Amino acid sequence: MSSNAPDATSTAPQTLDPVGRPMPVLPDPSPLASHGPARVIAMCNQKGGVGKTTTTINLGAALAEYGRRVLIVDFDPQGAASVGLGISAHELDLTVYNLLMERKATIHEVIRRTAFENLDVLPANIDLSAAEVQLVGEVARESVLARVLRPVLDDYDVVLVDCQPSLGLLTVNALTAAHGVLIPLECEFFALRGVALLVETIEKVRDRLNPRLQVDGIVATMYDPRTLHSREVIARVNEAFGDALLHTVIGRTVKFPDASVAAEPITTYAPTHSGAVAYRQLARELISRGDAA
Repeated sequence: MSSNAPDATSTAPQTLDPVGRPMPVLPDPSPLASHGPARVIAMCNQKGGVGKTTTTINLGAALAEYGRRVLIVDFDPQGAASVGLGISAHELDLTVYNLLMERKATIHEVIRRTAFENLDVLPANIDLSAAEVQLVGEVARESVLARVLRPVLDDYDVVLVDCQPSLGLLTVNALTAAHGVLIPLECEFFALRGVALLVETIEKVRDRLNPRLQVDGIVATMYDPRTLHSREVIARVNEAFGDALLHTVIGRTVKFPDASVAAEPITTYAPTHSGAVAYRQLARELISRGDAA
């Protein structure tokens, strides 16, 4: 006699990511017995408005929640990462600009603690825009940020560098200082077109300045599964870059700008929101891949 009861040996279907790949199991990471040396990750895309600063802040906060000591380097003259973490950088006498241009400044006096445990920031403001011109005449001008960060690498597990939307000298400094690059990519065709140029720049920096540099991954941002456009873009990224496309995607939501106005990461502003869940998943994915501590 036949039975309609389910087979006891059957298993639930595996969860798939938005491009149909099996989603890996990403358990909460184990606590660290000690801290450092830090892995430096440049958050880079020459197109503006793709979620670089949002990803820097919220990934940093998620890693900090998992017990990682995180330093966010605001390397954009707009200073959005500083403001987004409650630091009024325009009122500061010392910022990352002073570290780049003045030997007498020390990084320990410029780093600011945030209101969030395990999360510090190296602030920036509009002064940083002058550094692009002033660094041109410096010896080893591409390696100045690497020199600046060296004294504190043993104090942190991850350093996230929020780059400005360009491929100029400041971004080259970030790539020269970094171990890896994380590329936030808006799910929009115009954003996709610029990735090849960015990858070409990364390869040049690897060949000429920083042989250890690698692409840690491409993270799709502002993804809306309801639109054919978002689904087509992420499918194209998967075709072009394969495993470089991370499984985690960041959805489009008004909660991100709301959290920015509140000067908080979404992980504390709305800890159960899908955006907070996604950035925790991104943190776990990078840790599981060995791209974060």
